[in-house]
Amino acid sequence: MKKHIIVMYSRVNNWRFDIAIWRWFSALCSSWTDINCQLSIINCQLLICLIPAIFVSCDDFLTEEMKGDYSTATFYTSQQSAIMAVNGVYNSISFTSANNRIWVFGDVASDDAVKGGNPGDGADIVPIDELDVAADNGIVNNYWQYLYESVSQANNAITYIPSVSMDATLKDRLVAEAKFIRALAYFNLVNVWGKVPLKLKPQTTADAVNVPLSEVADIYAQIEKDLNDAKAVLPPSYTGTDAGRATSGAAYGLLAKVQLYQKKYPDCLSSIQSLEALNQYDLVSNYENLFKAGSEDSVEVIFAVRHMSGQNPGLGNGMNQWFAPLEESGYYFNAPTQSYVDAFNELTADGQVDPRLDASIGRDGQPWLNGNTFSASWSPTGYLVKKHDQPLSEVPAGRKGDGYLPYIYLRYADILLMKAEALNEAGGTNAVTTAAVELNKVRDRAGLVPTIASTQTTMQTAIQTERRRELGFEFHRFFDLMRWGKDVAEAALGPDFKWTEPRYYFPLPQAELDANQAIK
Repeated sequence: MKKHIIVMYSRVNNWRFDIAIWRWFSALCSSWTDINCQLSIINCQLLICLIPAIFVSCDDFLTEEMKGDYSTATFYTSQQSAIMAVNGVYNSISFTSANNRIWVFGDVASDDAVKGGNPGDGADIVPIDELDVAADNGIVNNYWQYLYESVSQANNAITYIPSVSMDATLKDRLVAEAKFIRALAYFNLVNVWGKVPLKLKPQTTADAVNVPLSEVADIYAQIEKDLNDAKAVLPPSYTGTDAGRATSGAAYGLLAKVQLYQKKYPDCLSSIQSLEALNQYDLVSNYENLFKAGSEDSVEVIFAVRHMSGQNPGLGNGMNQWFAPLEESGYYFNAPTQSYVDAFNELTADGQVDPRLDASIGRDGQPWLNGNTFSASWSPTGYLVKKHDQPLSEVPAGRKGDGYLPYIYLRYADILLMKAEALNEAGGTNAVTTAAVELNKVRDRAGLVPTIASTQTTMQTAIQTERRRELGFEFHRFFDLMRWGKDVAEAALGPDFKWTEPRYYFPLPQAELDANQAIK
């Protein structure tokens, strides 16, 4: 069976990010497993989107002459096409797509947020908020398709690039980048659904499409393999137009996270030690600056999903509109809870509110992004997410969904908290003391006094609280609750939450159950 790749070239600024258009995918294919459609590629900035070459709202695009229609075999023939293919893999994890709803699973499913928004909007988010989800839930189905599109594009690059005649070092690096993103996609898949089909080949045969569910341990093993392959090849940093690509530090950091989730504490600490040996990362002095324009180049950022506004078709960060107040043409979803606000129950050493609270959310009477004052009336809970929103001076209300802030998936503060947790959980004579050193680095940046935790149990609670404060609305909370176990999850999520061993997983999408003949 033949996959078709329609390639069009349009130079914008430089080739830093190639943009291939994929939004027509779900409309053209009956399901993500349909293997007769694939990429469209436009040369722009480390993002690829997909669109039918025969239909676009832009008149100029409609009159553009088609440059060629290529099969997979004829597309992967040059260094430039290999670069474009991997750039397409990067775009598959962007927030340009409305289907990237990781925030629904990471925040709304947790105790940090509720659906928010107009009561009639985003109806399929409500069951996720209530953790009472059916297999035909639209958000569940769309996020599944979104992640497997990342897997599919990564699989193509990993399979076909090795046969391209090109610079050998660059070839190995591109394959390693694709393996990093495949690992990231499967890490999200296994943490949302548990057992999922482990697809590692291009979708060119029935056997490659119809793949049975793999055990969670086997999925993690593949994630670790991809990351071990990637860290051995990827450079510690990039310059110029390559900035933003996955580095060896990103591979070590994600590997540490994967190992922590499996309670492999010595392995986690080893990966963190390797990351720190690169001497690339540190905490920035001002927490709030992490969530402003230009933060992607911060010394604290280990891996971020970058966006580009002002493009046609749009390539901006949609979260800028999803979380903004109605007064800014926003949808005010992902509304923070009082429980989240109450977690900031420690004052700084000089008696002030923890600065991370107002850097993360808007609350009544406090400065908002546009020089105005936040009003509790803007949100059904009285609070809104601030981290992913840009001022109107940067992104006007008329194009609010076209933001250019990056989504910082992994930063050094997260690494320090993972290190503290692994040290504490691994135990030993000085476990609590050494864990406190790492925890206090994060607390000190926030202006808090050193922790008073002195036992393994109290240190565990202190680290869990600090993760909630430090990483709030970066979409980690629900997954932290699940890995911390039944007692922590039930205490956070309330009496209506029903823990199911080994932990709560969302149901497999009905569309996948219907389409994948290998799932029994």
